[in-house]
Amino acid sequence: MAAVNIPSCAWRRSIGQGWDTPYTVRYPSNLDDGPWHGAPLGGFGAGCIGRGSNGQFNLWHIDGGEHVFQNFAGCQFSIFEATQNGTQAYALATAAPDDGSLSTWQWYPAATDRLTPETPDPGNCYSALYPRSWFEYRQPFQAEITCEQFSPILAQNYQETSYPIAAFLWTIHNPTDEPITVSILLSWENLAGWFTNAAKSPDVKVRDDGSPVYEYVPRLGESAGNCNQLIGDEHRIGIVMGNRHDPTHPTEGDGEWSIATLLNPLAEVTYHTRWNPAGDGSELWQSFAADGTLAQIEDETPAIAGERIGSAIAVKITVRPGKTRQIPFILAWDFPVMEFAEGVTYFKRYTDFFGRTGSNAWSIAKTGLKHYATWRDRIEAWQQPIVDQPDFPDWFKMALFNELYDLTQGGALWTAASELDPVGQYAVLECIDYRWYESLDVRLYGSFALLMLWPKLEKAVISAFARAIPQQDDRRRKIGYYATIGVESPEALRKVKGATPHDLGAPNEHVWEKTNYTSYQDCNLWKDLGSDFVLQVYRDYLLTGASDREFLAECWDAIVETLHYLKQFDRDNDGIPENGGAPDQTFDDWKLQGVSAYCGGLWIAALEAAIAVGQVLLQSQTETPYTTAIEPAIATFQDWLTAARSVYHDQLWNGAYYRIDRASGSDVVMADQLCGQFYARLLQLPDVVPPDCAKTALQTIYDACFVKFNHYLEAGGASGSDGRISEGDRALGKSSLPIGAANGVKPNGHPENPNSTHPLEVWTGINFGLAAFLYQMDFRRECWTITEAVVKQIYNHGLQFRTPEAITANATFRASHYLRAMAIWAIYGVMTGFSEGDR
Repeated sequence: MAAVNIPSCAWRRSIGQGWDTPYTVRYPSNLDDGPWHGAPLGGFGAGCIGRGSNGQFNLWHIDGGEHVFQNFAGCQFSIFEATQNGTQAYALATAAPDDGSLSTWQWYPAATDRLTPETPDPGNCYSALYPRSWFEYRQPFQAEITCEQFSPILAQNYQETSYPIAAFLWTIHNPTDEPITVSILLSWENLAGWFTNAAKSPDVKVRDDGSPVYEYVPRLGESAGNCNQLIGDEHRIGIVMGNRHDPTHPTEGDGEWSIATLLNPLAEVTYHTRWNPAGDGSELWQSFAADGTLAQIEDETPAIAGERIGSAIAVKITVRPGKTRQIPFILAWDFPVMEFAEGVTYFKRYTDFFGRTGSNAWSIAKTGLKHYATWRDRIEAWQQPIVDQPDFPDWFKMALFNELYDLTQGGALWTAASELDPVGQYAVLECIDYRWYESLDVRLYGSFALLMLWPKLEKAVISAFARAIPQQDDRRRKIGYYATIGVESPEALRKVKGATPHDLGAPNEHVWEKTNYTSYQDCNLWKDLGSDFVLQVYRDYLLTGASDREFLAECWDAIVETLHYLKQFDRDNDGIPENGGAPDQTFDDWKLQGVSAYCGGLWIAALEAAIAVGQVLLQSQTETPYTTAIEPAIATFQDWLTAARSVYHDQLWNGAYYRIDRASGSDVVMADQLCGQFYARLLQLPDVVPPDCAKTALQTIYDACFVKFNHYLEAGGASGSDGRISEGDRALGKSSLPIGAANGVKPNGHPENPNSTHPLEVWTGINFGLAAFLYQMDFRRECWTITEAVVKQIYNHGLQFRTPEAITANATFRASHYLRAMAIWAIYGVMTGFSEGDR
């Protein structure tokens, strides 16, 4: 049997190796779980779990949109080994529980401090290339043992990708000249009912950074009534761990977990269906550490109040010298209902294939045992063309796949199919700190991965925005931004008819129906959202084969309505809506005044896109109805476009770059000033600006925001008010390594205001978007340089699988688990001509 093939481009770190000075959170109120994150397991919208490089199962996103990061130590793999020299057994997390539980267990030794991320321990290593990850165990065992773990995340697949399942394929190789006996133990606590909010209608508050938050109170440890049942047949054995519920009317939290493995005549399979994960663990460890078996206890007694119960299966096998054996384990769960506000429920997508009773974990597990090898082969076949691409550096291949983690881990929702939504509705949070779905400005860059790999889900998201544009929500609320600057807030309507909503809602209300959840700014005043919507509609049509005219027809009325809404902010009737007042675009701490390069360029590109959409519809017949006449709309857009083009370049071009805006007098070089030009080129529309000016501006951006900014930091400048790089930065070597391109600095790379927030942050997604633009305009060296700088900050400093929106020169971050970082797929798309699209 061949050895386990781990791609050389996978992210690698020694098991249990800590970080001396990882990035820490910028604002105390923001989420900072620390660096122990690994690739998640679980299907889109099914809920997911995470297992860190220290071996702990520590991330629990079982309740859609809600976050729990905690080690439940009874959920664990353990290894027993017997050789001619004796026996040994280890639970595979590198630290004992901090609550004193499982005190009889022996915990796996962590990596030594001398190891670095660049030189991981060749013997004991964690590797990840999402959706696959691996644990390699070489010491202190005599056998060479590898666990490959994955879920069936498959490009262009709308069934298995939704499954609530994780496969663990253990490969055991004996390199010695004597037989070795190995036993693999999977223990799991019955967590049924834990992941649902006990505060059914939580109060919404505004925290110190102006963002709305609410309390999530999961029912952790509430196991009364839970019970575990042994189940199986002549080929399989498993344990189902469920709670008592009505299968005809399951509610959120009702359901089951299941662990399972195959029966093998060469292996001894033993079990224990009821043990105490909050105790000392001796019920399992005494027998397992002695000979690799469990006590064959079958006990279905339900847990009483205050009691916690778990189950376990062990598979013991002897491997002859030079031989290799494999043992599969499957973890499955079935919690079919997602609930937002109390009584607002949806069924998850996977229930289209496994039913909606919450009693199907064993059926899901059996499916996993039948198909895990096929899924693994299909994942490898999907990844292999990129893995084998000789023109891409390994760090880029690694980040390309690993940044897809957010499609599972980012609070993902995926509903069951309906007549209106034939593949269901899908949504991902902006991030956990900003807990609302599919922020349209963020996904302008961040949605390229979904577009290229799961285009039907991408179109479902945009269709939801199209339905929301004509809606109005008359509720009024205060705006959080004003509290942060010490000013009394005006009250604003939640959602104005015709305005493109910022987001599709939050998990404590009614996603897809109650939109515009964020209240940090009044997003009805934003000058980029309408343009962002139009550009994404045409992009999703064009880059998926330019054949889905029904999709364009579905969005046409919304395109016309939102562009007319946005045009009302053209106060001087020069053809371009003006920015003004509070920050009113994606850089929502950054005031732009008058015509701006960023919003004005997007507006021009959006008008071109709207005209292109109208022309496609004029030439086609669709069954999808729309009410807005096409020819008059095109004529109006053309008039606006002619006027806008007459002022944009002349008023903003200064010979080296496009000024940030017309009215502020600022000389800041904005990194994302020509996003509209990037999109125009991407969508084969007329250029927003002359190509030679675009190239000159890009060179200026690269020199100021990247080269000179990082020289400024190296010389002692920083984004904090003290103006110095911290000692922590120096320990990380950041004083000599670029951290990426700042959002906006003066032409010499210095800050306009050293105390600014957004201008001096390095936004991961904006950097990837800028890199894609650089590649598009033939600045390929510059593209690679910026991309590599940001990727290395993420993956060398403890930000992996929680990529933030922003990093700073002071080794801090903001807004982890961020949607926009998937913009790295825009780089790949530009390089390959979007060959992954659904053509």
